[in-house]
Amino acid sequence: MHKIEREHREYVANRAMWKKYWDLYIGGERFRESAGEYLIRRNREPMEVYTERLNRTFYENYIGSIIDWYAATLVRREPVVTIEGGNEAGKKFFDGFLYDCDRKGTNFSEFFRDRLVASLVLGRSYLSIEFPKTVRQPLTRAEEDAVGRSRAYLVPWDADQITNWCRSEDGSLDWIVIRSQELKQATLGDAGPSEVTRWIYYDREEFGIYERIGAPGGDIRLVDQGRHALAAQRRVPVFELRVSEGLWLMNKSALLQLEHFNKSNALAWALTMGLFAMPVIYSEREFKQVVGESYYIQLGPEDKFGWTEPEGHVYQIAIDNLDRLKDEIYRICYMMAQASGSRAADVAQTGISKQRDFSITQQVLRVYGDAVKDTMGQVLGAISTARQDGLSVHVSGMDEFDIGDFSNELDDARKLLELGIQSETLRKEMFKKLAQKYLCDARPEIKSRIDAEIDASFAR
Repeated sequence: MHKIEREHREYVANRAMWKKYWDLYIGGERFRESAGEYLIRRNREPMEVYTERLNRTFYENYIGSIIDWYAATLVRREPVVTIEGGNEAGKKFFDGFLYDCDRKGTNFSEFFRDRLVASLVLGRSYLSIEFPKTVRQPLTRAEEDAVGRSRAYLVPWDADQITNWCRSEDGSLDWIVIRSQELKQATLGDAGPSEVTRWIYYDREEFGIYERIGAPGGDIRLVDQGRHALAAQRRVPVFELRVSEGLWLMNKSALLQLEHFNKSNALAWALTMGLFAMPVIYSEREFKQVVGESYYIQLGPEDKFGWTEPEGHVYQIAIDNLDRLKDEIYRICYMMAQASGSRAADVAQTGISKQRDFSITQQVLRVYGDAVKDTMGQVLGAISTARQDGLSVHVSGMDEFDIGDFSNELDDARKLLELGIQSETLRKEMFKKLAQKYLCDARPEIKSRIDAEIDASFAR
């Protein structure tokens, strides 16, 4: 059982980095709880001063907003999922699956939006295909559908939950270990919640589930094992959504965010301390009087009294540097148009230049869209094969990011039809794509019915 606890060298090397990246993305109280790991203590700074600075920390979370913007913009229009084949029962299943893919009411697009967020934070994310387990093995497909055994669902996993793995020469997984932890209280009468650690092992044909209740060092027991749903395909039922190093936004901006965090807090501390001016007494006599709002001081004829106050030159330098750091965070995330912020109105920029800047952002979005569509297609295809539906599933879309451009698409489609291209398939697929984009918020079964009606109209 102890072998299940072994950790891959890459996991051990990245564990601390992944925690830091989650803290930077989430921000808020989670970041404040770990602020001591990121707020740099000055050389010989008294501990009580550093502690007070820690209590006053704040975090301007630019990268979290940038990642959320990319994920929200990408799925602003749902992908077009085309299901072809004569199995009506299978199509009905996929209609329900796209509406609720994890048995928790999560839409298929929303599920992958969260997976994209995790990928932009940690570089990659994972999901597994599961099928409900029943007490008795169904004898027929009808019985399997009746008891819900064929109702596939998805489970999300983050990169910091994948503790060990092995890949073959073609890059596919040979086996993988997933670890999750939770606090669980079985009954109300229990003394308190217990820490439950669970490991799930998958290889190309079998799975095993291991559990440990309590602190590390306790007994680990095997609670379940058997063949998984993709055993017939000789495939590990875990899929990866990965972004390239150049498009891993958190990895590119984390150091800039930490630098901005330390300098902004240092500036805020200096400004706060500057509000409490320090009295200065110019006198040759020993000064023992108490100075305060409710006291007075007595000075000699040659004595002088004043207050120290910083001139503020370094403050302006710090403010300019913070603006530059913020702009650099947006720039390396391919969002130059948002970099200037409140100063955008003062920046002279032509319309062509603005369009070019946003076109770069659109190209990055299309790359993310291709990665998401590819993973979606793999998942849906694997489920269809496991269910033996005999359906062909194709995912398209996620390449237009301006809601107001649908009229342009209609004009382009009309011009294409006016060319007189003799292809009924072209016309049919064009009508399907336009209908799917216009009704992007409709329920999956409505979209499927429209596709079927378009197919039927061309068949007549």
